[in-house]
Amino acid sequence: METQRQKKIGGVIQQDIADILQRAATDGGLKGTLISVSKVKVTTDLSIAKVYISIFPPKEAAALLEGIKSNQPLIKHELAQRTRKQLRKIPELSFFLDDSLEYIDNIEKSLKGEENPIKNPDLLEKRKKS
Repeated sequence: METQRQKKIGGVIQQDIADILQRAATDGGLKGTLISVSKVKVTTDLSIAKVYISIFPPKEAAALLEGIKSNQPLIKHELAQRTRKQLRKIPELSFFLDDSLEYIDNIEKSLKGEENPIKNPDLLEKRKKS
């Protein structure tokens, strides 16, 4: 069960990181790429923040996630600059890919009959839980 404080800090982090990542993508010449932070879970001791990211188009996702992970210290520093009035200590950031939008899209395609997993069993990829 998340406390109000965890939710509040998660919300602050979510908003700022979304802004930081989208600006970095635009500055980095990735004009057609949309990066959004779908949720942030903060541990009870507020030391770790798990940041779930959605990236569109999905084919860019793995490479971009690696880039984000390798720039984690810079992102944390930028976050510290933005939140220094709200947070005394910035939690460690760990980034994960949120594939729920892609998952929903696949369900919609299946429902519309565009991709029928019964006729084509290769479409039934095991869903990884993170």
